[in-house]
Amino acid sequence: ARGERTMDEDAGGERRVCLVDGSGFIFRAFHGLPPLSRSDGTPTNAVLGFCNMIYKLARARRRDAIAVLFDTARATFRNDIYPAYKAHRPDPPEALVPQFPLVRDATRAFGLPAIELPGFEADDLIATYARRAAAAGWRVTIVSSDKDLMQLVGGGVAMLDPMRMKEIGPAEVAAKFGVPPDKVVDVQALAGDSTDNVPGVPGIGVKTAAQLIETYGDLDSLLARAGEVPQTKRRENLLAHAELARVSRRLVTLRDDAPVAEALEDFAPLAPERAPLEAFLEANEFRSLLARVRVEYAWPAAPADPAVASAPAAAAPAERSYTLVRALAELEEWIARAGEAGRVAVDTETTGLDAMRAELVGVSLSVRPGEACYVPLAHRPPEGELAGEVGAQIPREAALAALKPLLEDPATMKVGQNVKYDMLVLARHGIALAPVDDTMLMSFVLDAGRHGHGMDELAERHLGVTPIPIKSVIGSGKAQISFDRVPLDRARDYAAEDADIALRLDRALKPRLVRERVTTVYETLERPLAPVLVAMERRGIALDRAALARLSRDFAGRLAALEEEIHALAGRPFAIGSPKQLGEVLFDEMGLEGGKKGKSGAYATGADILETLAAQGHDLPARVLDWRRIAKLKSTYSDALAERIDPATGRVHTSYSMAGAATGRLSSTDPNLQNIPVRTEEGRWIRGAFVAEDGFRLVSADYSQIELRLLAHTAGIAPLRGAFRDGADIHAATAAQVFGAPAEGMDPLLRRRAKAINFGIIYGISAFGLARQLRIARGEAQSYIDAYFARYPGIREYMADTRAFARERGYVETLFGRRCHVTGIADRNPARRGFAERQAINAPLQGSAADIVKRAMIRMQPALDAAGLGARMLLQVHDELLFEVPEDEIDATAALVRRTMEEATLPALQLAVPVVVDTGVGATWEEAH
Repeated sequence: ARGERTMDEDAGGERRVCLVDGSGFIFRAFHGLPPLSRSDGTPTNAVLGFCNMIYKLARARRRDAIAVLFDTARATFRNDIYPAYKAHRPDPPEALVPQFPLVRDATRAFGLPAIELPGFEADDLIATYARRAAAAGWRVTIVSSDKDLMQLVGGGVAMLDPMRMKEIGPAEVAAKFGVPPDKVVDVQALAGDSTDNVPGVPGIGVKTAAQLIETYGDLDSLLARAGEVPQTKRRENLLAHAELARVSRRLVTLRDDAPVAEALEDFAPLAPERAPLEAFLEANEFRSLLARVRVEYAWPAAPADPAVASAPAAAAPAERSYTLVRALAELEEWIARAGEAGRVAVDTETTGLDAMRAELVGVSLSVRPGEACYVPLAHRPPEGELAGEVGAQIPREAALAALKPLLEDPATMKVGQNVKYDMLVLARHGIALAPVDDTMLMSFVLDAGRHGHGMDELAERHLGVTPIPIKSVIGSGKAQISFDRVPLDRARDYAAEDADIALRLDRALKPRLVRERVTTVYETLERPLAPVLVAMERRGIALDRAALARLSRDFAGRLAALEEEIHALAGRPFAIGSPKQLGEVLFDEMGLEGGKKGKSGAYATGADILETLAAQGHDLPARVLDWRRIAKLKSTYSDALAERIDPATGRVHTSYSMAGAATGRLSSTDPNLQNIPVRTEEGRWIRGAFVAEDGFRLVSADYSQIELRLLAHTAGIAPLRGAFRDGADIHAATAAQVFGAPAEGMDPLLRRRAKAINFGIIYGISAFGLARQLRIARGEAQSYIDAYFARYPGIREYMADTRAFARERGYVETLFGRRCHVTGIADRNPARRGFAERQAINAPLQGSAADIVKRAMIRMQPALDAAGLGARMLLQVHDELLFEVPEDEIDATAALVRRTMEEATLPALQLAVPVVVDTGVGATWEEAH
């Protein structure tokens, strides 16, 4: 970094010392990094952040001495000066407390002194050593961004922000405080600090304090001449609170005479001893960092541990060799090497992100870490250079013909990142890529809920590598080009790196599947699902373009009528789609209660606000909700879907995201076919535009109340289990249990309330949420929830046990062993903690349901093939599967589909309730559902 060069260059023979603010950094790391836990549930995110910072610091900077300074107990000499100092601070987050001793252990494991002194803060120790070092002619770097340490900057002392590795010198201090470092204490004494409970002078902030110090010279001069300050209120406050300013100065002034025992000479850094550092990193499961440390210090992994022995291969190689393959003979050499290795990373480069339409531009291969090749197949001259020089390329068909045996060889594993995309691209060229391993899916199975699973993030996290950004290759905005226009040397480095990283991620992640006991989830659910989804995405589904056009016209008419009605209710025309104008109409002009302005000064007009107003009987917000619903249906579906019809197939091809929701639930994108409303008439009209081809019908198969059935099974709720086994109306049965009403002839209103509770409980609904949903008083809603738990106490026990499990381990599990990591489960903020607890309660149910659907999807095509049926699975929408079925095979297919789905839990799991699948048939999706 530029700051690092400034500090390191031209230092001559000066000795250097780094003083690390350990206590300050651990809080920043804890709040700046996503939650992370060891397999025993101990939180470790702040510890890992600290270790990475120490490692990065040791590698990036030459230094003669380094020490890490820590706070001890909260009470210090400052509390004797001002008892309220820091007294209002809350206890540290629950998940951070066990990490304090681990950070000290980490410091010692890296061979560094961990220094603390009762009665003093880390800042005082830093000030003491900084003074001693500067007096001895050392150059001092304080590794911290704490503003309280900025008073020390200057005279050979600088700071380094450890998160950004950016220098903080006198200029940066002046930019922050408006004064040079030697005046910082005076400004802080006047402005105070609410974080630490430093009182300061009321009404004076940092900017004003800087102006006063600049005018009067220093704090003592200002207080002596306070009567000359022209502003009345400011003058009065300075006169009345002069003693507070002096007390504040004593609080913010760092002690540089702390009675420390260690001498600077004791800080001389040694290379860490292998045994303690390896033991610490292994104990805390920091395997990626351990791999990098071993490479840095040339420590070979112990061959007795095969899982660890493979880790250095995943670390960033010292050198990388990327080759551009332009001749068929060269390609055949790479193919032969891949076949001998039995495992090769594969990546495709295309002209776009839509795998069904993008053109294949090139293929990259990697068989060893740090070594990869790129095979360009369809690169063209830059735009506007019709006769530009591209360079030799193997004709695409010839290259693919040579690659096909390798890519389809059952004895050679093909590794990729989001390999489903590559499978789709290659399938369009007649290549069935198999067998495959997917590093994205490995990461998803291991760390769902902890972080994202894109290649860039995984490379940073597990390999310490920052991949070449795609924008640096193809540009952005108006200057962006497609990949086929990228010069071959730049294309080589980007594409070959993708294959190289995929191979190294495979080596880093694959061993963890076994160690963390999630191999079954990967091998039986995620990996075999990829080819199933490839087939579904390639098939697509037919759309009636004329039906969509009719819907768009109908929606346009409805919108115009609603607009006219809304303007009449408002008494004037306004832009209904403008939240600002709508807020002004509702709360300024109509005077409705409940208006709240955000930071922008505009009123909030979200759906929750409008629903509350509509429930109070106000017509205008109700009509605006109608207008928004119709407008979204028109823009998102009836208008947009027609544009998504592939001209080559005449069908719409959605894409399924396999690493989205932590529960394992699939999501649909480009276009999203899972969010089409099913409970409104207009939403059903949209489904009516999805049609079967001539000679076929659509068959919908939907799991009936699968999550409620799983709740009855998991929580052991005898009445619910009995109702499901008897085939009873579960919501009427619940109403009978909770409200004491007979199930026969059940009041529809009571049944609706029971249904809301049944499904709401799965999602951890609150009394407030239930009250708003049923439009009843909050107290009445709470009484319903209390009655529900009184009748089904096992559900409350399940919820309590699940929350406790999640707090202890940081994740919950589905019935099939999928781990859903839950962030924020120990957060001190009640809202964030409550949200995490609701996630924890729902995830095992929703995740188990998602696993069951996936098991059914994986089994479906073999079952259809065995029965000689020609049905084609088209869509998966939550608990529903949609098939296109020959008209003369409808009954046989419906029966087989129903049986396959209902038996999807077997033999792994025998549920205590029956699994029921409802099927429907129709010419359109709406008719079949």
